[in-house]
Amino acid sequence: MATGSVSLANAMWRGFCGKCPNCGEGHVFGRFLKVADACDHCGEELFHQRADDFPAYLVMVVVGHLVVPAILAVETAYAPAVWLQLAVWLPITLFASLALLQPTKGAIVGLQWQIGMHGFEPSKQRREADQPAPVLVKANAPRAA
Repeated sequence: MATGSVSLANAMWRGFCGKCPNCGEGHVFGRFLKVADACDHCGEELFHQRADDFPAYLVMVVVGHLVVPAILAVETAYAPAVWLQLAVWLPITLFASLALLQPTKGAIVGLQWQIGMHGFEPSKQRREADQPAPVLVKANAPRAA
């Protein structure tokens, strides 16, 4: 597949999976939520992303819409003790939120990359012209004596 033909859904899915939205091979993240400056496979620049708090808001909406009805259903059907409710639902909420945060941020980066938001506009124009991504070369930092 040519790089210029990456669909929005495909770019977001690649980002959701933690892969470069351009090639689908390299990694989007250098650390848990730190987006890499560039893809380690194709060299596509990723530092332009401005996901900010949007992934966290999306995760709160999704987890809230899953957990709150479950809490209400359990409370209505069984009326367990409050301590038991807290012991069950707080860890579920925490783990679900942490599990969805990185994939959601990756999908947002894929969205921004594909539609050319922020600094991704030159990359979008290059992809539409079917030109390869420039390869970034990092110079070694001088060592302190």
